[in-house]
Amino acid sequence: MKKQINLADIRTFVVLAEQGSFTKAAEKLMCSRSHISKQLAQLEARLGVSLLIRTTRTQHLTPQGEVFFERCERSLKGINHAVESVLEDADVLSGSIKINCVGGQLGEEVIAKLVNDFMLEYPDIDIELDFSSRRVDLIAGEFDFVFRMGALPDSSLMARKLTDIKIGIYASPTYLAKHGELKEPKDLLQHKCIAGSMRHWHFLQNKSDKKYDLLVNANLTCKNGRVMIMSASLGNGIIRVPEFYCRQAIKEGKLVALFDDWAIESTPLYLVYVQDKHCAMRLRVFKEFVMANFCEYM
Repeated sequence: MKKQINLADIRTFVVLAEQGSFTKAAEKLMCSRSHISKQLAQLEARLGVSLLIRTTRTQHLTPQGEVFFERCERSLKGINHAVESVLEDADVLSGSIKINCVGGQLGEEVIAKLVNDFMLEYPDIDIELDFSSRRVDLIAGEFDFVFRMGALPDSSLMARKLTDIKIGIYASPTYLAKHGELKEPKDLLQHKCIAGSMRHWHFLQNKSDKKYDLLVNANLTCKNGRVMIMSASLGNGIIRVPEFYCRQAIKEGKLVALFDDWAIESTPLYLVYVQDKHCAMRLRVFKEFVMANFCEYM
């Protein structure tokens, strides 16, 4: 009969396998590399098998280690879900939710307001809100939710569409008075443009299937929506931005929309998360709050 296995050793082994190195695992577990090495040796001795092969440059799981890791990882997730379920049987929802979203006006004026209103309703739930634009790994557990614009690749992730973001072309009356009116998209080739992340602009004629694509000449390139709107409002060029970015500038007469007969395809916005039938109650509540209220913030 095998000796009794220490659950703490199993947890350390799973973290070590997930992180891929003793150094990263030690940082994750906030302990020394030697302590992790001791736990691994202890676990292997009690199992009577080698779980991990380590050289001076790399480490990799043995065949027995891969099987053991897969089953232990699944079991530990079940234990964590069980603990969360028990804790959330209490009257007060608590815990933390990690959220990622692009910054700028979408993150700072829409998502931030939504999150703060959610916190007012559920004051014991902590929120970690990240505005980095990098592609994050939900599967690895880095975040619970991601607000993501644009088409989504096929994956094991779940996505709920929140809205279609209308995109438009805008210029200031001052710019048009100085440089002349534009009748159709091809006229942009003779004008100054202010570009963000996209310099290829695509148009579709409203009353037909006619399309027009062009590469604009950008006298200013900046991925910050506020800077683009300020520059366009001052008369420095023509911008292509989401309509809700410049509602105030349009209301104040600083910008006007161009090309009534042409449109730009809207960009979908999704709430993305990992599919999990044992979803923690706080995550389920946040998802339901977003789906029920998001349109009010746009």
